[in-house]
Amino acid sequence: MASKINVNGFFRDTSGLPRMEELRKSHLANAPADPDTDDFIRRLAERLHPKNMRFQVVSIIESSDYTRVYRLVPMDGHIPVFQCGQYMNLRLKIGNSVLTRPYTISSAPFEARGDNPFVEIAVHHKKGDFVPDYLFKKFKVGDTLDGSMPFGNFYWEPLRDSRNIVAIAGGSGITPFYSMAKEVASGRMKGCKLTILYGSAKSDDIMLKDELEQLSSTCWDIKIVHVLSDEPGWPGKRGLIGQEMIKRYSSKGCTYMFCGSFAMYGHVLNALSELEIPARRFRHAVIGSPSDVSILPGYPKEKSGKTFQITVVRGARQDSIHASAHETVAVALERAAIPIDTHCRNGECGFCRSQLVSGEIFVSPVGDGRREADKETGGFHPCSSWPLSDLKIKIPIM
Repeated sequence: MASKINVNGFFRDTSGLPRMEELRKSHLANAPADPDTDDFIRRLAERLHPKNMRFQVVSIIESSDYTRVYRLVPMDGHIPVFQCGQYMNLRLKIGNSVLTRPYTISSAPFEARGDNPFVEIAVHHKKGDFVPDYLFKKFKVGDTLDGSMPFGNFYWEPLRDSRNIVAIAGGSGITPFYSMAKEVASGRMKGCKLTILYGSAKSDDIMLKDELEQLSSTCWDIKIVHVLSDEPGWPGKRGLIGQEMIKRYSSKGCTYMFCGSFAMYGHVLNALSELEIPARRFRHAVIGSPSDVSILPGYPKEKSGKTFQITVVRGARQDSIHASAHETVAVALERAAIPIDTHCRNGECGFCRSQLVSGEIFVSPVGDGRREADKETGGFHPCSSWPLSDLKIKIPIM
């Protein structure tokens, strides 16, 4: 039904402006001498996007040999509104360094409401992963940690996306779709049908396997298809998630959502291109850079293995650190215990935006979130930039 608008007439409507001006002058004349510093909009913004939160670990669930689910509750009882697919940023004091790391919220939004609100993150532990190793070894029930939330633009939007969703996940990329599956099963994403094509190397690598199967067995609107690439005896789907498989589980006009590795992203992108899927029907999470930067298109391989000096300027302070060509500027700063505020870790959010004074960097073509003006004036994101020479940079003071 169309909204009804009352119009009193041109002169009657426009004549109200002088009265408003007189009313404004009256309020100013009678205002107290001390200004009212309370700002409702600021208070609302801080409640929706608090800068600092403190969480307590209330349970740790062993979801698999390599996966733990950490349930966190805020110390002040308040969890800001978030959507399936968004992430929280943890700040961890490890040695002399403060490391920030993003983790997709694996719990559903409805679980953050009610009498006992909580959020959960599912942490997959691989050999050599520094922060997951720290969480697995050090954190126990009752411990507290700092963080903030929510962040990210990867979520389903009913005004834009179809209610038939084909989610393509790889490894720990299942977490946003697990959150979504719980929301669908609860009836809060009414009319949505979710098909998850989940790629893993081996059955032992499947995260949240039992939890996903429980959801799909109790909700007809959720379908889970496991696809293993490196287990010959697996009775289900094997190989890689490609064009034929995506087409088999697609419906007319469906929305495709992807969360996975850099290599898998390229494979899925090619498959969707072959299927002539328009860009407006494809959503993807932040694409993490590969561990070996030299495989990225455009990387000068002659720089591999070299070490450079970075001069870091913070206000009046100046430090000199060393960085490998195979580590991002942000990692070099963290290793030297120089604080840098990263969130997405791949150039999208802009929280770590800094200034390149001199030197040459390589920026990931997939994670290049710089503004056009920054490309001309030296603005860059340390989390998605690798040194190609000695550098001088200015970073924000934390």
